[in-house]
Amino acid sequence: MITSVLVANRGEIACRIFRTCGELGIRTVAVHSDPDANALHARVADTTVRLPGATPAETYLRGDLIVKAAVAAGADAVHPGYGFLSENADFARAVLDAGLVWIGPPPEAIEAMASKTRAKELMGLRPLGEVGASDLPVLVKAAAGGGGRGMRIVRRLEDLSAALESARAEAASAFGDGEVFVEPYVENGRHVEVQILADTHGTVWALGTRDCSLQRRHQKVIEEAPAPGLSQGLEEELRTLAVRAARAVSYVGAGTVEFLVADDKAHFLEMNTRLQVEHPVTEAVFDVDLVALQIAVAEGQPLPESPPHARGHAVEARLYAEDPAHDWAPQTGTLHRLTVPGVRLDTGYEDGDEIGVHYDPMLAKAVAHAPTRAEALRKLAGALERAEIHGPTTNRTLLVNSLRHEEFTTAAMTTAFYDRHLTPLTTTLPDPHAPLAAALADAHARSRFGAWRNVPSQPQVKRYDLAGEETEVRYRWGREGLEADGVRVVHADARLVVLEVDGVQRRYEVSRYGDEVYVGPTALRALPRFPDPKTQLAPGSLVAPMPGTVVRIAEGLEVGAKIEAGEPIVWLEAMKMQHRISSPVTGVLSALHAVPGQQVTVGSLLAVVDTP
Repeated sequence: MITSVLVANRGEIACRIFRTCGELGIRTVAVHSDPDANALHARVADTTVRLPGATPAETYLRGDLIVKAAVAAGADAVHPGYGFLSENADFARAVLDAGLVWIGPPPEAIEAMASKTRAKELMGLRPLGEVGASDLPVLVKAAAGGGGRGMRIVRRLEDLSAALESARAEAASAFGDGEVFVEPYVENGRHVEVQILADTHGTVWALGTRDCSLQRRHQKVIEEAPAPGLSQGLEEELRTLAVRAARAVSYVGAGTVEFLVADDKAHFLEMNTRLQVEHPVTEAVFDVDLVALQIAVAEGQPLPESPPHARGHAVEARLYAEDPAHDWAPQTGTLHRLTVPGVRLDTGYEDGDEIGVHYDPMLAKAVAHAPTRAEALRKLAGALERAEIHGPTTNRTLLVNSLRHEEFTTAAMTTAFYDRHLTPLTTTLPDPHAPLAAALADAHARSRFGAWRNVPSQPQVKRYDLAGEETEVRYRWGREGLEADGVRVVHADARLVVLEVDGVQRRYEVSRYGDEVYVGPTALRALPRFPDPKTQLAPGSLVAPMPGTVVRIAEGLEVGAKIEAGEPIVWLEAMKMQHRISSPVTGVLSALHAVPGQQVTVGSLLAVVDTP
């Protein structure tokens, strides 16, 4: 009987596993890097063990340190979560060799399936060898790990070498394994997967299908169960292939078999020998706790002969601290508030936590379950729209618009969904009265009331940054209180403003954190009345859009070189992804401040390109 579990992971998945352990009466042990010393998963665990260092290679990828931590803390089992060492056979063996229970599949099964190249061979498939023009487009893919890291689509032969190099570097950084391979890229396919669960007594469950087609950079954004619109024959084929893959390697525990589906045909992608990020949608549809079942299987308990029946539909959206409108750039800063009403929220953050640069930018997973797909989509979109998310820029607008897009609501989406629709999905018309509501709330928060005078007061002026545009609002104190042209102020205090426009009253809840102001879902930044001219940059300046590490400079780049607009200059690594910083103008490189290995903050000047 398992009494204490160490989770060899961090963030949301560690918190999620701890929640189930608490319900089962199992003590919990967290490991944490130095940046995660005050992270939520470290705060909620019964016991914590420090892993000295900041990068994954120094901490969460150090299997030897994690095993030592488990032994020192008195844990009798280790759960790997997902990512990091979850599909590392050597780590699983080290856990078992230390006399601990491994809450996962046998090392031999991990070894057989964790490398995508070996998994394809097991399924009778082969990666491409020499790539010719007739093979294009192709996908460069990391042999280990997942989450879209180490993947590159290549449509021109001359881009293949650079794609291989950058994919190897990203895979090595994320998984400690730089092996990559090349396979045909299936255009306009759907990403469909099957959840499996197997025990040590020969029972294998196929817990339905999931659709994970909405992806950015090959990393899933919205997932749902069951996968909509599949023919009965294709659905049966997917379940059969998934069970066959599990039995081929004598699989035990939870796992996922992934496919690309196109023209009613299934193309095997890989088998993930771990719990998936999107497992909550399966839990909701089948009314199970997959983590509790993983623990029961690890204890040797048998599964019932047949899985429970599915009911209804579930959809999950991943809330990321990133800006989809600007090349999905990850964001950092203080998460002042995070509430999503009426749905399940799995997160590794609480109000006031800091979003750093070292790890994946996912803030939370919001999951809605309802009797039908249409009801589940409506429920989740409404919850996200009403959510209070105060802090770094997120993909909330993208998620709400995606859930309501006709191509998605009619289940006609493919993995190219965001390639086709990104601009309209990230475009939103901010409420034009939000700045006025912010100014009126601020006026009440700061006002010193005195006697009203018969002489009209001069209007007060406030300036805000709203969606990247400067806006100015004016208001004055009058006989009836605060007044604004064209708008009737029904009520105003420091937290709530009610405005009436054309006979319609609207309520605005206002929150302030220094210069940051949130009016409902609208984020604004209060601007000084007179801007500081020292903060102005030359038109050709390249600045860091995020904090991170300079990993490389364009080959042969020197001051004085001619640069074309859009030409890549610097590559930054932030939150386990590499980001290319390109020149905004055509001209001559007049300054190069970036150096490989340099740590930079948001707004750091990297280079300057002078225009003629």
